[in-house]
Amino acid sequence: MRPLRYSINVTLDGCCDHRVGIPDEESNRYWAASLERADALLFGRVIYEMMEEAWRKPATGTWPDWMADWQIPFAETIDGMKKYVVSTTLERVDWNAELVQGDLEKAVQQLKQQPGRGLFVSGVTLPLALADLGLIDEYEFLVQPILAGHGPTLFAGLSERLELQLIGRQEFRSGAVALRYQPGRATA
Repeated sequence: MRPLRYSINVTLDGCCDHRVGIPDEESNRYWAASLERADALLFGRVIYEMMEEAWRKPATGTWPDWMADWQIPFAETIDGMKKYVVSTTLERVDWNAELVQGDLEKAVQQLKQQPGRGLFVSGVTLPLALADLGLIDEYEFLVQPILAGHGPTLFAGLSERLELQLIGRQEFRSGAVALRYQPGRATA
């Protein structure tokens, strides 16, 4: 069974607005390496459309001028990955994607049962539903040394408290810290 990993950039005050992070070479390399632990991405509609706009390789076959050389490995990785999109409003998807509709718990369980290295999920709404269903096997937060003072925030409305056990930690020159957790009570 392949694990489902939730991964996201977040500020110290819990904001996960993608516009407030510190996109730098070190964190970009971290995310590219992290994606190597998965063979597919699971997105809700909003994240799918946002990621496609930013990271889909243009039809010209050339990455846009705004993209730094150090962003290209991440862009190539995410562009080529298989994607599953959970949506009740989209009628079709492309960009190596397949639409997932119907019973969320059943559909994600079926995806997890397939062979592979893992599934990555990001965003706010879909991960909240997956956490409530107990389907997330690992949580990965790249905590930025920023107080944003606004949202959206992570897991607002979670139905029950979820205890996590730290399984990995990495500090960055920027002051950001990557933290990896799995569900379960921390042991002393």
